[in-house]
Amino acid sequence: MLKLSLILLCALSSSVSVPAKGGPRLAGGQLYKFGYSTEVLLDRARGRAGGSAGGSAGYRISSAVDISLAWRNPGSKDDQLLRVAISDVKIENATPRPDEDNIFLDTPTQRILGTANLEALERPFLVHLKLGKVKGLYSYQKELTAIRNLKRGVASLLQLQLTSGKTQEVDASGRCMVEYTAGKDHVTRVKAVDTCKTLETGFTTHSQVLGVSGKSSSITEFTLEDGFVKTAVSEETHVLSVNARHSAAAKVVSRQTLTLVSKEAGPQEATGQDVPSVVQSLDGEFVSVSVLPERVKTKCKTCPTLWEHWQAVHKQLEPEGLSKAAATRNFLSLIHSVRKSTKEDILKVMKNCSKTALPQMVDVVTSAQTPASLDAVLSFLNFSDAGGLVLQERFLYACGFSSHPNQSMLQALLDLWKRKIGSTEIRESVMIIMGALVRKLCQKGGCELPAVLEVKKLLLEGPGSSEEEEKVQMYLLALKNAMLPEAVPLLTQFSESEVGALSTIAITALQRYDRALITDEVKQTLNRVYHQNRRIYEKNVRAAAADVIFSSDPSYMEVKNLLLSIGDLPHEMNKYMLSKVHDILRFEMPASAMVRRVMKDMISHNYDRFSKVGSSSAYSGFMARAEDVTSTYSLDILYSGSGILRRSNMNIHAFSQGAHLHGLQVAIEAQGLESLIGATADEGEEDLESFAGMSAVLFDVQLRPVTFFKGYSDLMSKMFSLSSDPMNVVKGLILLTDHSQVIRLQSGLKASVEFQGGLAIDISGGMEFSLWYRESKTSVNNRGALVVVGSVAVDMDLMRAAVEVSFETEASLDFITTVQFSEYPFLVCMQMDKATFPLREFVVKQESLWTGKTFASRRGRKELVPGSEFPLHQENSNMCKRVFDESW
Repeated sequence: MLKLSLILLCALSSSVSVPAKGGPRLAGGQLYKFGYSTEVLLDRARGRAGGSAGGSAGYRISSAVDISLAWRNPGSKDDQLLRVAISDVKIENATPRPDEDNIFLDTPTQRILGTANLEALERPFLVHLKLGKVKGLYSYQKELTAIRNLKRGVASLLQLQLTSGKTQEVDASGRCMVEYTAGKDHVTRVKAVDTCKTLETGFTTHSQVLGVSGKSSSITEFTLEDGFVKTAVSEETHVLSVNARHSAAAKVVSRQTLTLVSKEAGPQEATGQDVPSVVQSLDGEFVSVSVLPERVKTKCKTCPTLWEHWQAVHKQLEPEGLSKAAATRNFLSLIHSVRKSTKEDILKVMKNCSKTALPQMVDVVTSAQTPASLDAVLSFLNFSDAGGLVLQERFLYACGFSSHPNQSMLQALLDLWKRKIGSTEIRESVMIIMGALVRKLCQKGGCELPAVLEVKKLLLEGPGSSEEEEKVQMYLLALKNAMLPEAVPLLTQFSESEVGALSTIAITALQRYDRALITDEVKQTLNRVYHQNRRIYEKNVRAAAADVIFSSDPSYMEVKNLLLSIGDLPHEMNKYMLSKVHDILRFEMPASAMVRRVMKDMISHNYDRFSKVGSSSAYSGFMARAEDVTSTYSLDILYSGSGILRRSNMNIHAFSQGAHLHGLQVAIEAQGLESLIGATADEGEEDLESFAGMSAVLFDVQLRPVTFFKGYSDLMSKMFSLSSDPMNVVKGLILLTDHSQVIRLQSGLKASVEFQGGLAIDISGGMEFSLWYRESKTSVNNRGALVVVGSVAVDMDLMRAAVEVSFETEASLDFITTVQFSEYPFLVCMQMDKATFPLREFVVKQESLWTGKTFASRRGRKELVPGSEFPLHQENSNMCKRVFDESW
């Protein structure tokens, strides 16, 4: 019985010993003949515009592959050198296509690859396989990198382990984590593609809402026969989509198949003790090449130069065309050209631009964010010239909106700050934009970079280094952009400033911070401001403090004290606070649960307190609610007791995948206008200078405020005109989405991914005041053309396949407040209108050969999104009827 057991164990051991101990093994003296194919398919991932109509773009490479054992380590059967030879190469369409659209038809492989490249591909190469892992490759020195990468793709299918478990491997995809599941004569390899590391580095937009998401998978199924690969079937998929619109998505599918066809007698093994000596004995021209894929530098042979590109599109970038999507598309395409250009090429275009198109070219060059483009624009602009304000500010704003700034850009602005700047406004903008760059660099882990540390020190020491209100305001606005955690105590201190403008900036800056940083000490300060425990504050300062308290996990007593204050506040502020409470409850904001709890107390919640009347209001609503993104709007209006606008605040926020983006804020403030109508100013506002201005936050970046008028004489010169032109707040071309990456496919091919989104924007606002008609009107006008383009290309430099997905729209949003003060109480009507706008989606598929043969298909769809007037509270609707009925 014992002998029988031993015999069975030995038999079992001999049958499974090869798989259990090491990797796959070739039999010596045999030639394994395989059929091999790899294909790549590019298409739109989902959506109606184009879909898979016409088939995917792509191509298939098929061949015979002969593998034999060139050498086995005498001391280890799992240390092998394989000789691999590719032959009978064919290239064809990956999907069926009519003859007239088939660029591979009647085009032999030799013509596509070229004789030298085909010979290089079919020259044998060596694979060093140890315990199933590829430890080295040996090929020839003078080979096109793309050809060598195809050989790496074949070697990747020979790498496997015969035991289950996780490990790290290196193949044509890079250095990746993989997991094996092994069974009898069957192995599954699942590659964690998101862990793969290669030589290429890309970049992406700092904002997740504006960014691009990717999902990838890679599975290879092996079957074994006599200890070696019988079949290997691999499929990997990569889907990339715009977070804000998932239908704008591209898909890459790459497949490989290796199938054993036959075995026959083959060459005998070489002798030797180590791999290098054996390799040299087989062929002295063999050289060791990295298993990791090499970079392939593709050159566009038909692409125009930057100058030629500019000449072709410059008319569409004139100011009158900026509201069209074509302008934004050309903006994005020019950025690609600038990124490939030298400083001299860029300066040539800038020096030959028309004066009207030059601001748009400054947007393009700055948004390119390359060393050459930054050097060129800084060489072109003269910041000591006070007359160049428009171009200088366009440059600074483009820096602030930059998608992936680096330390060089911040250092350039820091150097600029240290030099003479001709315009006070530009000097302020430099500081404010440096704050925005500090925030973005810190988000990327660059808070300890030398330039960042220097600017942080400047920002934190700045407010206390000057007695001038304008300079202190500049530093506080920069801190509002930087959002440094260490600035919270400083902003808290300035929240109690005697100067209302400084208090407002500090408090609104605190509102941008994560709730965890709004400590009890901060909230105590804000409560002192709101309840005026130490001094009298302006209404807009107190309202801002209340907003932060409500949005920062308020305690029961904090909410109760806010509610108890209603009734003892200035007339219009009573109404504002009441409207704010109703808005919190109706819109289910985070503080709503606590407010409901407090309102169970009848002392806090009673008719007298909750029946206050007035024109001030706070209202929030949804602009869009979709699977991809949710956007909300809010309108807060605070009037003085005399009925004149004190503060108007419009906000648009976007939320996607748990991320938040403050898309837009336009705040209009006015003060000191009561004397015009013989009214009495509210408490704490009796001595305020006449002033009206606008401040904007755009895509999380606080911009330099603009002034409509300041001082009584300036006011008197403007107030009699009812139709004054609106004042520009920001105008230009903004790069919103900017994503670039290289995906190394296991087949050895490379997929280049580019997603860019641009916005041509024009935000203007104005305040009109007419004593003659006893009417005031404030307006905020937003115009924009948005284009997002995503492309994925697999380019061997000899043949190319690509898919491009895109969408575009042209939209406008107007917010108008009309006040008639011919009678009391004043009539106030607010309107927020969205015009009907088009939405267009496209998918373009392309294939091309270096010989000049091309194929392209373009499909798309268009829809009109109806316009609407966004709803506000019912009181406003009733008031608007009276205003327009009486006007009629």
